Formats: sequence, C-alpha cells, structure tokens
Amino acid sequence: MKKNLFALWQANFWAGLAIVLPAIISVAVVIWLFNGVANITDTLLIWLPKRWTHSNVDGSGEMLFYWKLVALVMALIIVCLVGLLARNYFGKKLIEWVDGALLKVPLLNKIYGAMKQVNEAFSSGSKTSFRTVVLVEFPRAGTYSLGFITSEQPKEIRARTNENLICVFVPATPNPTSGFLLMVPEDQVRKLQMSVADGIKYIVSLGSIAPEHVPDVVRQLAPVAGPAGVLVPSVRQ
Repeated sequence: MKKNLFALWQANFWAGLAIVLPAIISVAVVIWLFNGVANITDTLLIWLPKRWTHSNVDGSGEMLFYWKLVALVMALIIVCLVGLLARNYFGKKLIEWVDGALLKVPLLNKIYGAMKQVNEAFSSGSKTSFRTVVLVEFPRAGTYSLGFITSEQPKEIRARTNENLICVFVPATPNPTSGFLLMVPEDQVRKLQMSVADGIKYIVSLGSIAPEHVPDVVRQLAPVAGPAGVLVPSVRQ
C-alpha cells in the first residue's frame, strides 16, 4: 500500500514539475534580465535624493522596485527619442557630432569603436551573420556541436592559413550567451535547414526540444502546372 502511494506521489510530482518548471525558469530569466538592465538604468535617477529611491531612510540599501521600473521606462523613452532624432537631418548631424567626439576620447574610443563595429556587423543586413545554423566537429573529431555562422573568410587569417575559413560561434548550454569562437575550414562546416530560433531552443533545452525535420525529398517536391492548370508535384533534380 505504501509502495503504491509513493509511486503515485512520485508520478504526480514529476508531472507537476514538468508543468511548473518552464514557468519558474521563464520568471527567473525575466527577473535576471530585469536586474541586469536595472544596474545600468538606475543611474538615470541619480538626480533624485537616495532617501526617496532606496530602501533605507538614510539612502543606503537597494533601490526600491518601483523606482527601478521608473528608471527602465525613462530609458525606453530616451531610446525612442534618440531613434526619432536619428530619422531627421538635424538629429543625424547631432549624432554624428557626438559619435565623433566619443571617438576622440582616449581609451573610450577603443571600447566605443569596437562596440560600434559589432553593432554594425549585426545590423548591416548580412545574409550569413547569425542567420545560418551549422554543425562542426567540436571539441574533437567525430563529436559534433551546433553553431552559428558569424562571418566568412577573415582576410588576414585566410592569408596566413591559405584556407577558406568560416567564423562559427558555438554557444554553451544551457547558457548560450557564452561559448567558443571557432574558425573552421569551409568544407568542414555542415549547414542545416534549422532556423536560428530552433537552434537556440535546442541548445537551451539541452537537446530535449528537437526541431521538426522535413526530409530533403519532401522539400524538393514543387508544384508545377499540369493539364488544365492543375498543380501536380514534381521532384527537382
């Protein structure tokens, strides 16, 4: 009797965990992101007395939650205003002036310049940057890892190695924000039909959420016009 009760409790526990765990992880990720962003946006309220915004009367302790929300909303408004400025002539000139001024400040220009190049790389509309999921043999031959193409054929490295290399970012699991940057010969990179979103879900879920695979034979079936305009499938060679 006790064994049956324990088995029933165990089954109910695992069933409940399967339902509750995704919600707990989602909430935890949102809180982590919010706290990470708040560490930056909280500085927007530096003009307010700390005794108003912090938990203790003397201004010590952590900033109160609702003031963190106020700072976040202010940051969103500022970003929108900058975007509005960037869409007119005078705003573009002002942004160019600020951009040039930041690039003239020692040390800051190195960091800002690098961040600006990274931002341009992801917003330039590149056809391959983080848009293609691939398989590479990593960390050893015969073992495959999922990765994303970031760029193709770095000129200096290509000149040094005399090979066509592709930059592949292999994320860590379950935290895809860290990982390894690999430079892999082009003929050793296997491109997949998997979308980037499916690839990230596959990595974060430790491989438990596998995207649906459509066989190549099915993909090759294309409708063509048959008699009387009827569409019939035809296999592409």
